[in-house]
Amino acid sequence: MRHGGRVLVESLVALGARKAFGVPGESYLAVLDALHDTHGRLDFVNCRNEGGAAFMAAAWGKLTGSPGICMVTRGPGVTNASIGIHTAMQDSAPMICFVGQVGTDMKGREAFQEIDYRAVFGTMAKWATEIDQVERIPEILSRAWTMAVTGRPGPVVVALPEDVLSSETDAPALLGPVRMADPSPDPAALQDALSALRSSHKPLIILGGCNWTEEGKAALQAFAETSNIPVVAAFRYQDMFDNHSSVYSGEAGVGMPAHVKSLIQKADCILAINVRFGEMTTDGYTLLQVPDPKQRLIHVHSSALEIGKIYRPEIGIVSGPNALAAALKPVSGAWGGWAKAAREGYLATFDLPPQPSPVDMGLVTAHLREVLPEDVVITNGAGNFAYWPNKAMKYGRNSRLLAPQSGAMGYGVPAAIAAKVADPKRCVLCFAGDGDFQMNFQELATASQYGAAPVILILNNGIYGTIRAHQERHYPARVSGTDMVSPDFTMIAKAYGFHGERVEKTEDFPAALERALASPTGAVLDLNTSAEALTPRQSLSAMREAALKVHA
Repeated sequence: MRHGGRVLVESLVALGARKAFGVPGESYLAVLDALHDTHGRLDFVNCRNEGGAAFMAAAWGKLTGSPGICMVTRGPGVTNASIGIHTAMQDSAPMICFVGQVGTDMKGREAFQEIDYRAVFGTMAKWATEIDQVERIPEILSRAWTMAVTGRPGPVVVALPEDVLSSETDAPALLGPVRMADPSPDPAALQDALSALRSSHKPLIILGGCNWTEEGKAALQAFAETSNIPVVAAFRYQDMFDNHSSVYSGEAGVGMPAHVKSLIQKADCILAINVRFGEMTTDGYTLLQVPDPKQRLIHVHSSALEIGKIYRPEIGIVSGPNALAAALKPVSGAWGGWAKAAREGYLATFDLPPQPSPVDMGLVTAHLREVLPEDVVITNGAGNFAYWPNKAMKYGRNSRLLAPQSGAMGYGVPAAIAAKVADPKRCVLCFAGDGDFQMNFQELATASQYGAAPVILILNNGIYGTIRAHQERHYPARVSGTDMVSPDFTMIAKAYGFHGERVEKTEDFPAALERALASPTGAVLDLNTSAEALTPRQSLSAMREAALKVHA
C-alpha cells in the first residue's frame, strides 16, 4: 500500500516528467514526501513565487513539448500561479498544474483557502478537474497528460484534496505515456489544398504553435523553399522556421511591419498551419475579413475546434503540423516576384535608424546576431523592449524564442531559468525591461540554488514604456503613473550570486557581454536606454516610431 502522493509521483516519473516547478505547501505534503525519493529522476525546483513557478512550467512545455509540471498550494498559491496557466493557454503550451485542495469532508463550506477550481479555471485552462478518490489518481493523471499534449496543447489544472493524497491504495502507478499518433491529413483535402496553391498568384504560408518536431520543421522548410512560397510566422513563433531561409518573410505580431500586413492582405491563397488566429497575428482581426476571408484560406490544425472558430476556411484539414508537412508535395507557379519582394521586405527591417538613447539597441542586437551561438535560447516578457528580441533578432534552425503570447510581464526571467534547468550548457539570453524584470527578479535565487545561469539584459529607461507611449499618443503632456524609481540592479544581481554590470553607452556593450557570457553563475547587464537624452521636441513615442520607421 502507498499513499496517493506516492502514486501520483511514481506515475509522473513513468510518464517522463523530469522536473517540477513549484512552491511547497501544506496542502500537498504527501506529494513532497514522495518527491524525497525521486532525486535525479523527478526533481522539485523550489521557486520563490507561484507565478514564477507557473511561468517556468509554461516555458518548459513550450521548449520541450512535454508538459511543464507546476505544483502549488491551494487558494493564494494557485491564484498566484494563474498568470502562468493563462500564458500556457494562449501559447498552446502543454502544462499540468497540480494544486492542493481542502479535504473532501470540508468542501463547500468556504474552508480555509478553499476554491472551486473547476469554476475558476474552467475557462482559463484546457481542462480543470479534481480527484476525489485515491484509486482514480492514475486514471485522471493519464487523461490530464494526454489532454495537455494532444490536439491544441495547453494547461490542465488538477486539484488534489489533502485526504485523497494521504489515503493509501494498492492501485498501480502508470507504466508510461499513451502513444498518440499525429493525426494525418485527408488525402483528398490535401490534394485540393495543393491545387489551390498551384492555381494562386500570391500564395502565403502562416505557421505557429509549439508542437513541431525537427523533422516537421525541416519538411515544411523544404516544401516552402522548393515551391518558393513566402512564410510568415504567427505572433512570437518565428523560431519555428529558419529565419535565414530564402522564403522567410517576417513575423505577424505586435508592431507588425507594413510589408507583413501587406503580404497577408494581398495574398490570394493562405496555407495556415497550426495557427489559432489570435488578435496580434491578424492585427485586431482586420487583415482577414470575419468570418469569410477574401483570401482563399486553407486552415490546418490538429484540433477541429480551432478550424472555423473565427474564419471559415475554404478547406479545413484536421492534421498535426508534422504529418501535414511530411505529406506536402512541391508546387510551382508564377509568383517569383511576389516571393522575392516578401524576402526583401523582411531583410529591410534590419536597416534601423540610430536609436536616441545612450545604449543603441539597434547596434546591440546587430552585435548579438553576430556573436550568439546558433542554438541560443532567447526569452522575453512584455513591454516596448520586446521589439528587440521579436523583430531585431534572427532565429536559425536550432535557436529558440520563449515569449508569452499573453503579453504577460515577468515571463522572461523565469523562462530563462527553466531553459537553463532543461539544458545547463545551452546559452540562454533574456531581454527584460526594468519594470518587467522587477515582476520576478526574486527567481534569481531559484537560479542560483539550482545552478541555472542565464544572461539577462535589462533595458532600463525608468518608465513603463508601453503605457507611456500610449499616454503620449492619446493624452499628450498628461502622463501619469508610469515613472519608476528602481533599485541598483547590479547590486541585486550580485546579492543573488550573479555577475552584475551597468552599461552606460553602446561601445561598452561588446566587452560587457563577453564578461557576462563567461560568468559561470549567470549575469545581469543593466543597459542605459533612458529617454533623458531626448530633446524637448522628442518623446518616447518618437523613440518607438524611430525603431518602426523602416517598416512604414
